[in-house]
Amino acid sequence: MPPPTFAPPSPPTGLSRQRCAYHTSREAVARCPECRRFYCRECVTEHDDRLLCASCLKKAAAREDEVKPSAAFAYIRSGLGVVLGFGVAWMFFAMLLVFLASLPTSFDFSETWNSPQSKPKLEEVEEKGN
Repeated sequence: MPPPTFAPPSPPTGLSRQRCAYHTSREAVARCPECRRFYCRECVTEHDDRLLCASCLKKAAAREDEVKPSAAFAYIRSGLGVVLGFGVAWMFFAMLLVFLASLPTSFDFSETWNSPQSKPKLEEVEEKGN
């Protein structure tokens, strides 16, 4: 049986051996998730919980500055919803007012509330008390 051959270990390709893309004498501390290059502390900036290089940061800021049509329509849609809601509520109360104003003045609720059927009989009250 021949002796096993071992391949030499590959050089580490992690962050510990990388150098900054702009400052080659400095060790890299982060990798930009947009352009995938390595940078030192001075070359990266935190933006939206990510470390970005200066050029990718400019691109991200330009994207945020653009007015998205969907966002503009969302504001218009929500404003129209509020106006429509107030309009529906106004119409409901206006119709209620018209209905109440159309009731005859001789319509007396006291007759309904003070009817003999609505008052308990004295005997029933005394029986419940005992």
